[in-house]
Amino acid sequence: MAANNRRMSGKKGAQVGSGGQRRKGLEGKGPTPPAEMRKGHKKNRVANAKAKQTVRRPAPRGRGGKGTSELVVGRNPVVEALRGGVPASTLYVQQFIDNDERVREALQLAAERGGINLMEAPRPELDRMTNGLNHQGLVLQVPPYEYAHPEDLASAAYDDGEDPLIVALDGVTDPRNLGAVVRSVSAFGGHGVVVPERRAAGMTAGAWKTSAGTAARTPVARATNLTRALEAYKKAGIVVVGLAADGEAELGDLEALDGPVVIVVGSEGKGLSRLVGETCDYRVRIPMPGGAESLNAGVAAGIVLYEAARRRV
Repeated sequence: MAANNRRMSGKKGAQVGSGGQRRKGLEGKGPTPPAEMRKGHKKNRVANAKAKQTVRRPAPRGRGGKGTSELVVGRNPVVEALRGGVPASTLYVQQFIDNDERVREALQLAAERGGINLMEAPRPELDRMTNGLNHQGLVLQVPPYEYAHPEDLASAAYDDGEDPLIVALDGVTDPRNLGAVVRSVSAFGGHGVVVPERRAAGMTAGAWKTSAGTAARTPVARATNLTRALEAYKKAGIVVVGLAADGEAELGDLEALDGPVVIVVGSEGKGLSRLVGETCDYRVRIPMPGGAESLNAGVAAGIVLYEAARRRV
């Protein structure tokens, strides 16, 4: 009877056959998991992206579109473009032109390269083609540039077993700066450059010449909307780092450079646009003891690319 009273009592106590569940409930949950395993952490995104690389990737889609054809006008510009390896489809030579040293060199360079049509045209026709510019009897036609798609740059890097190292330009309008960035990306083992479709420099003859031939092996992708392209990179596990004079961290303290990363460089005067700056995972500044207010895009990109390459060796 006493045993029955104990069972019917309102007091709470350990249940028979509980297996010590209350004791287990008091135990700790173990050490905090590493960042790579914590959902929502940047390193977790990177780890997930790397794990997906075992899946076969589709071939590059080439949806970046084409640029417009361009004319290089004048004897010196034409010779320099041919020397610099600028792609060309046709060299137009004025009829009865004075055959000086520059004309002879242009004809020789075009013949040695091969694949360039040589066309003789009367002066009025060249005047019409160039809208009356001082062509000096030589006009070089540059074909439209075939832009890559931003996603193709990351896919190509992963296919080679490497972490993507990409530079995106925000508001850079000088083609020479674009060419300098392409040259730096090639020099430090990067995988390409992304430019916006509007209000930005494209792969003109000037950009080709400044790249010193590296544009032939370093792809340039064109994004309809740069902010959305950066967000897509982030979803793929790539860290987006923006360069800003008032950045919260210094370049030397940034650990993300040794993994998949997109480096965003703004214009020398305005820097990063508001939306692009808000999209970046980190905003980083380059220490400048000399007191300069800013660096042009080519120099800034070269410094960060060197630091990334140094850490990846």
